Amino acid sequence: MWRWFVCWLVVVASPCFAASPNVVLIVSDDQAWTDYGFMGHPHLQTPRLDRLAKESLVFRRGYVTSSLCCPSLASLITGKYPHQHKIANNDPPGGSKNKETFAAGRETMSRFMDAQPTLPRLLTQAGYLTLQTGKWWQGDFTRGGFTHGMTKGQRHGDEGLDIGRKTMQPIYDFIGEAKQKDKPFFVWYAPMLPHTPHNPPARLFEKYKSLTKSEHVARYWAMCEFFDETCGQLLDHLEEQKLAENTIVIYVTDNGWIQSLDKPQYAPKSKQSQYDGGLRTPIMVRWPGHAKPAMSDTPISSLDILPTVLDAIGVKRPADLPGLNLLDEAAVSKRDTVFGECFTHDSHDLQNPAASLRWRWLVRGDWKLIVPNPKNEPNEFVELYDLKTDPHETKNLAESHADRVTSLRQSLDGWWSGVGAARQ
Repeated sequence: MWRWFVCWLVVVASPCFAASPNVVLIVSDDQAWTDYGFMGHPHLQTPRLDRLAKESLVFRRGYVTSSLCCPSLASLITGKYPHQHKIANNDPPGGSKNKETFAAGRETMSRFMDAQPTLPRLLTQAGYLTLQTGKWWQGDFTRGGFTHGMTKGQRHGDEGLDIGRKTMQPIYDFIGEAKQKDKPFFVWYAPMLPHTPHNPPARLFEKYKSLTKSEHVARYWAMCEFFDETCGQLLDHLEEQKLAENTIVIYVTDNGWIQSLDKPQYAPKSKQSQYDGGLRTPIMVRWPGHAKPAMSDTPISSLDILPTVLDAIGVKRPADLPGLNLLDEAAVSKRDTVFGECFTHDSHDLQNPAASLRWRWLVRGDWKLIVPNPKNEPNEFVELYDLKTDPHETKNLAESHADRVTSLRQSLDGWWSGVGAARQ
């Protein structure tokens, strides 16, 4: 009798027999790191994301690997740098000018994704149902390892782009199916929001018109709040279905956006640039009972999201992941440097990402070093910024801090050669 009781106790207490947590990944599209209430914006209201921040472990100085959406999203779902998974650009060589070569190039990029142990692929193997919605560049959703999805194969995401802008129902239906089948689930919620076209609900546009002289800024701000509302709808649904307590919610943006004052496009030093306006993002992790709500200014990377999820659910990580577990306080405390790379919009050589390299960069503490590739940026120069005193990178200190540049450059070069990226 005693032996039976001990065996029963071990089984009940074992974490292996606890319900696996669900995972919801919210990915903003083209939003600056400043543009949230909880990040201190003076006008923009994001009440639902502000509430999520209060309930989360928030890294205010998160970075994506690249300031271009396709490679950034590919890094997010693979946990690897663009040069490692080879999806370093938005489009293949030549862009979309020739339909035949464009289609062949996109197929090559999708095959790069086929070869990766992506987050949904790993979760599917662990018994999860996995759903793709929103932005998705790599062909049909199944190419990423999802069991369910909206995108059938067009460049940005075709039917998947309805999510958030038009409906949230596909997510609700998917969660209902997972509950019915008693399966843990993963949701990739990556709506094309606040991404252009900036056509917000009229009520939100009217709200912000009086707060700025630029109609374009007002429309962008309204889109940010529109996106915030859709996040609230998703989070409310988790609560209504009594799933919030056992669901890991992670937030990140794919790349930044600074709205131009006089035209409906991004301003310099944001999207596609080497600056924080295109690279920095808050990263949040909410997991009730496991992730203690707090604010951190330790620089971290979007590459850390995949290992964080895998460790949380007990799935073995692939051996070559550069990221760390954001819930491992000891590992985070030792993190002193974040690396990244920016590439041309159209690839120069799909098999050799380094041929398209524009800049390499690192953030160490409050310092940021940017090194251009002279082959693609012959008129650019080395840049060094003190982000603590100059968060918008207005004063280049490279000449006055030559020794620091040399030291940081050695680290950047060591990282670049150490990850096998030095082929030019």
